[in-house]
Amino acid sequence: MIANTFAICLLVVVTALSSVNALGPAPVNLRTAANFAILAKSGVSTVPPSVIVGAVAVSPIAATGLTGFSLTVDSTKQFATSSQVTGHLLAASFAAPTPATLTVAIGDMGTAFTDATGRVNPNFTNLASGAIGGLVLVPGLYKWTGAVTIGADVTITGASSDTWIFQVTGTFSVAAGKRVLLAGGASAANIVWVVSGAVSVGAGAHLEGVVLGKTSITLLTGASANSRLLAQTAVALQKATVTN
Repeated sequence: MIANTFAICLLVVVTALSSVNALGPAPVNLRTAANFAILAKSGVSTVPPSVIVGAVAVSPIAATGLTGFSLTVDSTKQFATSSQVTGHLLAASFAAPTPATLTVAIGDMGTAFTDATGRVNPNFTNLASGAIGGLVLVPGLYKWTGAVTIGADVTITGASSDTWIFQVTGTFSVAAGKRVLLAGGASAANIVWVVSGAVSVGAGAHLEGVVLGKTSITLLTGASANSRLLAQTAVALQKATVTN
């Protein structure tokens, strides 16, 4: 009994120390927007076959904004399904409580974007003039006042509790075949790319981390993302893979 009590106490202490020692900015709270692999205001399109693990939603646009999925509407009329999606597809035109749920999620997406873009005192400003391919990125707040490009594999390294916020005022693009890699236990859930311009992940490229996009997010043929794609306009997939 004493041994078990000691083990539990030790676990609590180690957990507390891990939390205290986490590096990087305070996490961005996605609230209910975190319930979606893809969330967009003006539409989500796919060129089949894409593979999406997680819920897909559009609001305030109707279900007509979900294109290329060959939707099967559930008997409840609250959601639809698709062979390309492991999860539900939702739209503002579906039956209650879906419209209200999506209104809250869209609001939470906007709140998260405002939070992430509003963070001050960056650890790195205009690193490599935005050409970050080949770099190793440690926990912290990064800010670029222009475009960011990944022209070679880039590594994000840190512990599972560490955090990263990448503020991009311009566009953000990953070149064809290039990858964002994780090392040291870094978690995609703790990585946020908050981008005011268009986001493009090239053919066969791979992205890690949550994307909060002010405009469009596009994944080209064979691209993949271990992330959530949260766009204030549209998300377009071309035979792409998105895992929440």
